[in-house]
Amino acid sequence: MSLSIAIVGLPNVGKSTLFNALTKKQVEAANYPFCTIDPNVGVVRVPDERLEKLALMSKSKKIVPTAIEFVDIAGLVKGAHQGEGLGNKFLANIRECDAICEVVRNFQNENIIHVNNKIDPEGDRETISTELIMADLETVDKRLAKTEKEAKSGNKEALYLKTSLERLKQGMDQGLPARAIELDEEEKIAIKSLNLLTLKPIMYVINGEQAPSEEFAPDSNVLVLNIKLEEEIANLGAEEQAEYIRELGLEQSGLDKLIKEAYSLLGLLTFITTGEDETRAWTVPIGATAPQAAGAIHTDFEKGFIRAEVINWARLLASGGEAHAREQGFMRTEGKTYVMQDGDVCHFLFN
Repeated sequence: MSLSIAIVGLPNVGKSTLFNALTKKQVEAANYPFCTIDPNVGVVRVPDERLEKLALMSKSKKIVPTAIEFVDIAGLVKGAHQGEGLGNKFLANIRECDAICEVVRNFQNENIIHVNNKIDPEGDRETISTELIMADLETVDKRLAKTEKEAKSGNKEALYLKTSLERLKQGMDQGLPARAIELDEEEKIAIKSLNLLTLKPIMYVINGEQAPSEEFAPDSNVLVLNIKLEEEIANLGAEEQAEYIRELGLEQSGLDKLIKEAYSLLGLLTFITTGEDETRAWTVPIGATAPQAAGAIHTDFEKGFIRAEVINWARLLASGGEAHAREQGFMRTEGKTYVMQDGDVCHFLFN
């Protein structure tokens, strides 16, 4: 299941530095706008301490974690929706991603220029939000014009879509992102093909020592990171990293926290398979059923699904292994309607 998160923001806010730290893939992070033109893509391991513990129990030969993609998008500027700063190309790159991680600068450094010559986190967020909304509004206007013609013929689907588009247009004209406009599930399905930028889930990374204010993006996840420090930590060896993080009094690095937050932002959960060959994490959307989870391993597993043997990872460890878990009656048999839970360890039976 390949899912990607676009790292966006104004130029020189720390996007490429964050990407470097996340992926350890050194892309250029120069001190001038638009040094990143083509998006850089990095596949990032999702930290999961459960896998090592289960692998040790199962004496697994290898561990296979789940992963997500981060895409380093070049800096957007005011007027991007009209093509300013190669904005149309960059907006298209964002449109191909599943969620947005916006980096907002909140640090002072005279040696790193700010595109607007001042540090203004709220203003920067507003600039990016406006550009995304304006780009979506253009998309909605084009589809609405086409749909109005189709609705005149009495086409019921067109009439329904027209009402949804008009509601979107009204909200966007007032400066609202699509995710803040009330739509029912059927309407969301109807407008899915528009692939609206502001309908994508979003989180904010404040590059600095503290959040600008308590009211900064109150309806979204906000994570404060010293991105330069995180990059320095990421460049250390594994043991040095662990020691440094302990010295800071933290349980995990800021980057690990970011990756987990991003994973959650995508609406995903992890289930696990474990045995002598491997312990592997698998990704499915929250709400997925057991047959759908089986299909994440192989499509034939979903088609021929019979039942699943399921146990929570912590209970499996506490039992001392599958044999003991079975003896103690902790292994459950679940059918086609079972909704997967994060941390389920599964065996699927199929024909």
